[in-house]
Amino acid sequence: MKFSKVALVFALAAITFTSCKNEEKTAESTTKEVAEAAAPKKEIATENLETASFEIKGMTCAMGCAATIEKKLTETDGVKEAKVDFDTKTATVAFDKTVNNQESLTKLVEAVADGKTYKVANFKKA
Repeated sequence: MKFSKVALVFALAAITFTSCKNEEKTAESTTKEVAEAAAPKKEIATENLETASFEIKGMTCAMGCAATIEKKLTETDGVKEAKVDFDTKTATVAFDKTVNNQESLTKLVEAVADGKTYKVANFKKA
């Protein structure tokens, strides 16, 4: 019994010390992050604006999956707006056709997480 308690304490201490690594950000990386966040997106010309919708297979939750994919799409250069609906498992994206296309948007979505979780299907331009 005493051995079990010692082993448990040791295991908990090992997990605590290895899982709580706190990486310090350098002033340079923090400044770069702030500059990137503050930089406005380039305006998309009306004639280059295109809308597409597609199915995303592999989503299991609204907050983790759908919200993460929507954020990645929205932050992408050349994307004006992106909405990901977890209930219908679809995404609707308004984008600059001179910057993005079906292949680039598909690669972006499928690269989120581990690169194997999400699959794009039924890509349709509106």
